[in-house]
Amino acid sequence: MRRRNSIISFLFSCFMVFGAVVCSQTTVSAAPDPTEQLRPFLDKVTTTLSDPGLKHMPRQEQSNRMIGVIRERFDFREMSKRVIGQQWRSLSEKEQAEFEALFTQLLQYAYVGKIEDYSGQRIQYLQQRIRGERAEVQTLLVDENKSIPISYIMLLRNDQWMAYDIVVEGVSLVRNYMEQFSEILRKDGYPGLVAQLKEKIADLEKNINKS
Repeated sequence: MRRRNSIISFLFSCFMVFGAVVCSQTTVSAAPDPTEQLRPFLDKVTTTLSDPGLKHMPRQEQSNRMIGVIRERFDFREMSKRVIGQQWRSLSEKEQAEFEALFTQLLQYAYVGKIEDYSGQRIQYLQQRIRGERAEVQTLLVDENKSIPISYIMLLRNDQWMAYDIVVEGVSLVRNYMEQFSEILRKDGYPGLVAQLKEKIADLEKNINKS
């Protein structure tokens, strides 16, 4: 589990099909191709990570730069909605915006330390699967000694395929957080979850500013 979590962490900093298209031919023809939209985004991520100047920046600047790139193809609102589950519907618009901001900041700070893990790994594109407005793009992260399967789970938003989950070796980033948050929500409710997120973010931010 520790190895899988480490891989997920690295992939978020990188931020870094089976063959059948299960929808009508009309839908396939009309919709843009998810792999072709994902490819330039991941190219930009790896190019940014390869920039020698990035690793010489203060951690806070590294964090801000990477989250700016990642926002171009990741739907943090959809991620937030899914990790909090049914509780999302009971939140006000203000609370939903609050949770989205906190969750995004948690990811930003939690994974910035993994920037150093990138050392030129390559991405191979395998297959994609489309079901209506949902798609899965299967890839491999290729290193000298291993290949790690990674799937990007995406939603079609106004002709743009936006990722809302990463599945690494069968482990979903969203499900991982959903399991953690559901236990907190059960015990302490939404206010308790917000309090814990703020505390965790403050600790992460303090550690980033120290380095």
